Amino acid sequence: MFTIHKQEIDWGGRKLTLETGRVARQADGAVLATYGETVVLCAVTAAKSVKEGQDFFPLTVHYQEKFSAAGRIPGGFFKRERGATEHETLTSRLIDRPVRPLFPEGFYNEINVIAQVLSYDGENEADIVALVAASAALTLSGVPFLGPIGAARVGYKDGEYQLNPSRESLKEGALDLVVAGTQSAVMMVESEAKELSEEVMLGGVMFAHRSMQPVIEAIIALAEKAAKEPWELAATDDGGDMLAKLKAEVGSDIDAAYRMLGKSERREALEVAKAKAKALFADATPQEQMKALKLFKKLEADIVRGAILKEGRRIDGRDTRTVRPIESMVGFLPRTHGSALFTRGETQAIVTTTLGTADAEQMIDGLDGLKYERFMLHYNFPPYSVGEVGRFGAPGRREIGHGKLAWRAIHPLLPSKEEFPYTIRVLSDITESNGSSSMATVCGASLALMDAGVPLKRPCAGIAMGLILEGKDFAVISDILGDEDHLGDMDFKVAGTSEGVTSLQMDIKVAGITEEIMRQALAQANAGRAHILGEMSRAITEVRTELSAHAPRIETMSVPKEKIRDIIGTGGKVIREIVATTGAKVDIEDDGTVKIASSDLDKIEAARQWILGIIAEPEVGKIYSGKVVGMPEFGAFVNFLGARDGLVHISEIRNERVAKVSDVLSEGQMVKVKVIGVDDRGKVKLSMRLVDQETGEELPDTRPPREPRGDREGGDRGPRREGGREGGRDGGRDGGRGGPRRDRGPRREQSEDKDGGDVPLPSFLTGNDD
Repeated sequence: MFTIHKQEIDWGGRKLTLETGRVARQADGAVLATYGETVVLCAVTAAKSVKEGQDFFPLTVHYQEKFSAAGRIPGGFFKRERGATEHETLTSRLIDRPVRPLFPEGFYNEINVIAQVLSYDGENEADIVALVAASAALTLSGVPFLGPIGAARVGYKDGEYQLNPSRESLKEGALDLVVAGTQSAVMMVESEAKELSEEVMLGGVMFAHRSMQPVIEAIIALAEKAAKEPWELAATDDGGDMLAKLKAEVGSDIDAAYRMLGKSERREALEVAKAKAKALFADATPQEQMKALKLFKKLEADIVRGAILKEGRRIDGRDTRTVRPIESMVGFLPRTHGSALFTRGETQAIVTTTLGTADAEQMIDGLDGLKYERFMLHYNFPPYSVGEVGRFGAPGRREIGHGKLAWRAIHPLLPSKEEFPYTIRVLSDITESNGSSSMATVCGASLALMDAGVPLKRPCAGIAMGLILEGKDFAVISDILGDEDHLGDMDFKVAGTSEGVTSLQMDIKVAGITEEIMRQALAQANAGRAHILGEMSRAITEVRTELSAHAPRIETMSVPKEKIRDIIGTGGKVIREIVATTGAKVDIEDDGTVKIASSDLDKIEAARQWILGIIAEPEVGKIYSGKVVGMPEFGAFVNFLGARDGLVHISEIRNERVAKVSDVLSEGQMVKVKVIGVDDRGKVKLSMRLVDQETGEELPDTRPPREPRGDREGGDRGPRREGGREGGRDGGRDGGRGGPRRDRGPRREQSEDKDGGDVPLPSFLTGNDD
């Protein structure tokens, strides 16, 4: 029933298996890739014809993670996989970026690449497996794919590169680098690093390229057994005559337009030239008119690229290394916690920083389970930033990708949660764009974080490099314009500090670049980054020592773990009361760390004192303020230390005799008490009579001590009071009210039962009730 073909290799100490012929047999190409116990199915389908009027390559890549792959049920109401998560979107882009340049120019058939994670072992990351599976499926499908490509993840720990390290190893190391490429060249780079040198970064890229070669060879070996017949591509007219006509009629107009320094003026001049070109072919067929427009763009590229390679002259008149003028300012917005306006040439970003408490962390539900992210960086690109009318709303794949690139650049520089216990959100709104807005976001984010008082290790800046490659001739250009990005061959973005690189991203439009080109791009980017950092320092040089008046303050304290329950209370009653009464936010972690947050320091202090009262132990001899919460016949219960109550016995309310507690006290009354004892059960005995209720000062004990009563064997109990009531209960019944009474022996604190046993007297008669 199945015709199965497999290819297995040992890769990075684990077995990589590529299989086809068993699953998804109706797709043009389908590969089941297994690495460890992570399994990804990738299926490729391609339209056999081009849609009418299609003038671009409609490649769509979808990466999807099945929760069942990790033995989990999705959270939320629907309990099923729905729209793509941020991680799925980023992985889809990761696959798309190295694959797209490897289709021939003019190929416009629609292609779908769908990669689904079917099994995940928690150790081998599925994105690399999906990239390999996509490359293999495209190679087998027969579509004109100029691959295959391979991919690898590289870590760097203790001075050594690691191939496809585990998630834990990546956290402990200094590098998370993903590289894709062909047998001869690198196609794509994505990374996050902890201020590594350019030499280490380049070494990681080349290590990855060497390490992926066995994968490429395995895909080729599988294709030799199972690939479908390659598509026959119809021969196309290169349009040489049409291009020559356009060059003669509008070439000088295009050249003049690209000598204009302003973007809007240049665009207007190009529109005039384009209208002139359309008029040249007004009588042609619609297909010929469409082809003429494509050749017009090619003529643009030839003119711009030729000027850079031959004359060293760029669109705006700069040489290949000069960075455009930079203007930075912080404190741009009055009510934000931190803000910056960063402008580089015609690229501009308003970046804000917002600080929050732990309950503002982002909850992420993925294959690895629930996790919480305390740092978020969101990027928005409204259409007005490029002077156009267009879609405005939820972020698309591009916005998510650019935001993540800036996130990777800043993330290694943030303080730990223990050092700075805030949730941090950075928002970048691009207000002008003609060049790399993602690198403007990195610069603006660094400034806004410093303005907010977030203790970054060092300021961070980013720069985008371009490439013009014609045969063996090439030119690397710094701080590229939008048109240079569009008409060039590479988008090479480097972000970092004065100490090293924190993020590196590379995308190319040709079939790969060499180590020599990458080395020059990194060196040129280093100089450009240093210049930008110098310009940024004009706005702010040090992290602000004080937070904004509008930012929440967070005070951290530690409590014993056994006290956490007391602070939370039954069903959260106590902590809700603390929050409602004081107005401060209170978060308690399992290790006993308590974070109290508010923009009002008085509220923080009120909550802190409340919590201290809950966890504190009463000290004998210390005076406290408390509230009467209960009044039995024998005294009053006073809440005096957090949730702790103690008993003021009726004899300890005043120095004189109190007949009835309610004659002196009422529930809810505030009183001052002194701790006079704590029994072995933790019950607290309090006294009011030893404290001045007005001032709270301790009073001397003026009550005379009780006279000794003798022992239980009938020993002398000392003189008795004589006469009337003065005789006391120790006088005999025959003694009358004024005479001596019969001696009844020593008084016992217990009565006898019928069997002669002792029965305790009620506690309120003994004065010993707690």
